[in-house]
Amino acid sequence: MTENEVSEKVIGAAIEVHRELGPGLLESAYEECLAHEMNLRGMSFERQKPLPVIYKGVQVECGFRLDFIVSDLVVVELKAVEELTPVHHAQLMTYLKLTGCKLGLLINFNALRIKYGVKRIALNL
Repeated sequence: MTENEVSEKVIGAAIEVHRELGPGLLESAYEECLAHEMNLRGMSFERQKPLPVIYKGVQVECGFRLDFIVSDLVVVELKAVEELTPVHHAQLMTYLKLTGCKLGLLINFNALRIKYGVKRIALNL
């Protein structure tokens, strides 16, 4: 599968979760439901994956965790906020750099319509 194919599947799963639940819940609820939906669809992912930082050759444990990494290709960062801000984009861009992944999805479940809450961020794709 390519990054684009994986992202399409993740977005489809997120649409289904949002269709069922709508906006207004905590991020943790959406994370749990998205994991369940991706399992139902037979998708391969890791959840709350620790993300170490390598600084000048030394691994520094900073407590970063990826919400999801899907098929070892796409980083998925979930939010349930009023609106996405530049810091959310920067966070995902940093996660892409640290993982070596080329594509990330920033999904804000608090959007009235989920299509307005999904942002694709590419790094060297």
